[in-house]
Amino acid sequence: MARLIVWRHGESEWNAVARFQGQTDTNLTALGRQQAAVAAAQLSKLEPVAIVSSDLRRAADTAAALAASTGLEVVLDPRLRERHFGQWQGKTLSEIEATWPMEFAGWRVGEPVLGCGVEHLEDLGKRTAAALREAADRAPGSTVVVVTHGAAAREGCGALLGWPDHVRRTLATLRNCRWTELRTDPVRGWVLHAHNVGSGGTAGAGVASE
Repeated sequence: MARLIVWRHGESEWNAVARFQGQTDTNLTALGRQQAAVAAAQLSKLEPVAIVSSDLRRAADTAAALAASTGLEVVLDPRLRERHFGQWQGKTLSEIEATWPMEFAGWRVGEPVLGCGVEHLEDLGKRTAAALREAADRAPGSTVVVVTHGAAAREGCGALLGWPDHVRRTLATLRNCRWTELRTDPVRGWVLHAHNVGSGGTAGAGVASE
């Protein structure tokens, strides 16, 4: 049985101030580094045999905490980057709501954002699910940890599980440094085993996580 741990990065500087990151390369806060260390201690007990991470610093630095704990090398995969948020990147929630009120309202309820340069959810799901599959293939039948981002984790897991859009939007966003656990079933394929697991911290739980 294969086990895939999809782990969200620790709190970043922009998580802390409710600013949209997307693919902007931001750093972890001191709390984020602490969260990564705590979560890494928990995840190392699962005896992962491979670590694959988004190449954005907040994810790669989170992955480095697990690498230090396990002795494994981190493989970087840009397909695991967060959703590109176009013109929204670098802006706060209040700024986005004031400038694009209709698009923002739709985003809040999980609808596609049309325009503004925001990456389509279908494209996000396809690229992250492909990366998840390839990560799992690195060690068939074993535990692999994948470090990624809030929206990327939700859409990638949803696509891997074959969930339609209206089901994916019901999955709560991962809190900082918590993870989703997927396992393979000999009959059903990939199944959701657990979600929002861990005690790495509670920051970044809100909508600014993306």
